[in-house]
Amino acid sequence: MPQKNVPSFTELISGCHGSAVHLEMRDTYAVSGEAEDFREWRRHGLITPGSLGRRRPWLDLVRRTVGRGVVMRRARIVSEPVSEYIRYEHAGTHLNVAAGEQVRWLPRRLTNDLVLPGNDLWLFDNSLIRFGHFTGDGASAGHELCDDPVVVKQCLASFEAIWARATPHEIFTV
Repeated sequence: MPQKNVPSFTELISGCHGSAVHLEMRDTYAVSGEAEDFREWRRHGLITPGSLGRRRPWLDLVRRTVGRGVVMRRARIVSEPVSEYIRYEHAGTHLNVAAGEQVRWLPRRLTNDLVLPGNDLWLFDNSLIRFGHFTGDGASAGHELCDDPVVVKQCLASFEAIWARATPHEIFTV
């Protein structure tokens, strides 16, 4: 159940000292902050200068975070053929990588023997999880924090299994 008063992502990442891992498992997201970028990408088929400007705060945050020694990794589990939204994400991921984030992709068909968490998540310093909840249409439905050591251990093990199997962004094609 989403919690009220969950600290912002910026607050959580600012308190992070060693690692921040992000697991994404949806084929589409409809978060309001990306709506304009997604529309532009659909119109032009590429990441526009305007989109780059809107992404600047995130990219700067990644650079600062990585610059202070935090390793940021993102793993995306995707269905194939990929959705239009995943093609959009893939088109802009080179910017995340250039900012210092490591990104890998794993086709869903290769996850049959993996135990996966039920929700997308960020895991900070292997000790605090921020689960992301979404509606069926992909809109954000809030966040939930968890520091239960058993859940943290399970989610970290899942992420590491996915990461070991996934393809680095630089060679993953959609």
